[in-house]
Amino acid sequence: MTHSVRAVDEVVGLVSSLIRFDTSNTGELETTKGEADCARWVMAQLEEVGYSCEYVESGAPGRANVFARLAGADRDRGALLVHGHLDVVPAEAADWSVHPFSGAVEGGYVWGRGAIDMKNMVGMMIAVARQFKRAGIVPSRDIVFAFVADEEAGGKYGCRWLVEHRPDLFEGVTEAIGEVGGYSLTVPRRDGGERRLYLIETAEKGMMWMRLTARARAGHGSMVHQDNAVTVLAEAVAKLGRHRFPIVLSPAVEEFLTAVAEETGYTFDPDSPDIDGAIAKLGSISRIIGATLRDTANPTMLKAGYKANVIPATAEAVFDCRVLPGRQAAFEREVDEIIGPDVTREWITELPSYETSFDGDLVDAMNAALLAVDPEARTVPYMLSAGTDAKHFARLGIRCFGFIPLRLPPELDFTALFHGVDERVPVEALEFGAQVLEHFLTHC
Repeated sequence: MTHSVRAVDEVVGLVSSLIRFDTSNTGELETTKGEADCARWVMAQLEEVGYSCEYVESGAPGRANVFARLAGADRDRGALLVHGHLDVVPAEAADWSVHPFSGAVEGGYVWGRGAIDMKNMVGMMIAVARQFKRAGIVPSRDIVFAFVADEEAGGKYGCRWLVEHRPDLFEGVTEAIGEVGGYSLTVPRRDGGERRLYLIETAEKGMMWMRLTARARAGHGSMVHQDNAVTVLAEAVAKLGRHRFPIVLSPAVEEFLTAVAEETGYTFDPDSPDIDGAIAKLGSISRIIGATLRDTANPTMLKAGYKANVIPATAEAVFDCRVLPGRQAAFEREVDEIIGPDVTREWITELPSYETSFDGDLVDAMNAALLAVDPEARTVPYMLSAGTDAKHFARLGIRCFGFIPLRLPPELDFTALFHGVDERVPVEALEFGAQVLEHFLTHC
């Protein structure tokens, strides 16, 4: 390997190689695989150019994480954490145009599970880290590169375990970047033409999985039963599943809509009965933006009974609830009113919301890095409707942002690629991202 090899030269090959590791996370220890092999490969790529890495299995055999620290010029400054997860959601090969773990490079794209979520960023991280070591680049502050397990199942065997059992790995870290942000959204300008907005994630909704339970007297299915747990639960599920929570504009959402309105001339009035229609003009990103206007509660699982002629004593449902920052208490009161006194609720997963402000030196460095490669860029904050490992890092007082820089074709339905069939990332977007990340980490 020569010193002339830059991050942009090898990022595509690195991402393709990462995808070929089947790191499918089923949520069960006995069927989740591949993280350890992938982590050891990542470690080898870094050690090859001189990094000293730490390999950590978090809470269970094979749930592997790799850490490497690059010393900066100013050791008194807080370190920057750059993190990416190695696991992916499962994929059914029969549904895909190419094999989901082929890492095929075809038609200007790198194809495969994880191409977007999030082996694209992992590949960029490795490429830039290797370039810095080869070229002897010393960043202005310490940079901690973290490659972690189990994000797709909430981080129990990844960041949650690391934060609780190995906080020393994050010593001195004050800020972090990871998924999901930094990608471009092309919008029409009010005076004609187009403008690329780069969305920086500054907030996430809380990820709250809730179990509802109804209880009644068991009995024979042939008799009349005025009190049936299945009926009580079904009525509560239907009411809550159809409920529309009130619109509440958090600062990140309000700033995003203001920026889009300035560029496009669109009007986003939260009091309008057609606010959802206005959001829909944004195209595929409206799936995320629309979900950040309000809390959501979607039923995902039902369980009741064991025999067709037996009225069960209990019936259960699970809801995937996503709650805006500062809204949990109000959300719980609203849910209790909807489900009524005959149904109980409990949180089975409770990862709180997160938000920070869109300002400071790190934001300035993101903006400068994007402008250096795309002079037409405009950075704007936004809120993610899903969750990331940032929720765990925030518990250590780390200020977190979503920043995976990608310049995307306007016609690409980017949001549909997350966990979707034929997941793929443009080759040009990866090369763009490597250049932006190199600039950012040099000047952050």
